[in-house]
Amino acid sequence: MDSRERFKLAMAHKQPDRVPIDYWATSEVNAKLLKHFGFSSQEQLLQHFDVDFRYIEGPKYIGPGQRTCGDGSREDHFGVVRRSVSYGEGAKAGTYSEVVLYPLQNATSVDEVENYTKWPRPEHFDYECIGRQAAEARETGKVVIFMGDRLNRCAQLKPAMYVRGVEQILMDVVANTDIAKAIFRKIADFYSAYARRTLQAAEGNIDIFFTGDDFGTQDNTFLPVGTWRDLLKEGFDRFINIGHEFGCKVAHHTCGCVAQLLPDFVESGLDILNPLQPDCARMDYRKIKEEFGDEICFHGGISIQKTMPYGSPDDVRNEVKDRVEKLADKGGYIFCTAHNIQADTPIENIITLFDAYREFG
Repeated sequence: MDSRERFKLAMAHKQPDRVPIDYWATSEVNAKLLKHFGFSSQEQLLQHFDVDFRYIEGPKYIGPGQRTCGDGSREDHFGVVRRSVSYGEGAKAGTYSEVVLYPLQNATSVDEVENYTKWPRPEHFDYECIGRQAAEARETGKVVIFMGDRLNRCAQLKPAMYVRGVEQILMDVVANTDIAKAIFRKIADFYSAYARRTLQAAEGNIDIFFTGDDFGTQDNTFLPVGTWRDLLKEGFDRFINIGHEFGCKVAHHTCGCVAQLLPDFVESGLDILNPLQPDCARMDYRKIKEEFGDEICFHGGISIQKTMPYGSPDDVRNEVKDRVEKLADKGGYIFCTAHNIQADTPIENIITLFDAYREFG
């Protein structure tokens, strides 16, 4: 059975020959694994781990020049200013981008939101490269995914947090609802057009359209469910409908405790939910599978907060076995970590993870 056949059976809630395998990791982890195995390309690593999915890079930004500040921080396509921050030491070192300027943080009216000059436009991206990217990924025989990178993934709440500030947008949904709605609408309009152009350019060679927006904290949703429905569901539904229009399965990544949103995800027609973050409240996998496993597929569930960095190889194996027992019955499950494997994860645990995927899946 090849990767595409395996994926189709899992999506149909039927038992494939094994659970499909996906791989998420930071660039630092990729580099360490390539060095460890002596590989010269990412494709060699994916083949070694028997990964069933291939992600395309996505459109290229060709819009207005992005300002670089004297301290090395730089604007992104939303006008949000970020700087690179280093963490850890030695083999556990890495970098991430930290927001240092929320450009709409001090806006006090809908007019200021509407007149903001740095809202991205779909024409700020070149989509001609998508056809080649998708065709090359299709030639691998694997399942092809368009997701975008972390700073350009179809979303609403996270970009709003970037342009407005986390605390301010969360206050807006209660105290300045008109401003919140205007920001969410601007973002959803851009990403809807961006996604449509991307999927159209792929000419049918994308299998999964993967959106991503963190709706949860460790113990609850960022917004009450009713507020999520009022402010974000319309845009969420638009993204799903666009994916389906182009024949894609639609997946959504959200960290945090989101079990209470699962009925809405199902109602919206979401096909795949990632990652069922295990270290959050109310992530009762057996109950979730029992209640929703016939209507939606699950992707992820392996802890990058505890088990992968701090557990033993036996802990990793036991966690994989547990996920199979609770989530993989009758298909509807895809192996993956709950987010990117981080630089503090021992290589032994990563190798054990993929060995356990093959052993128990």
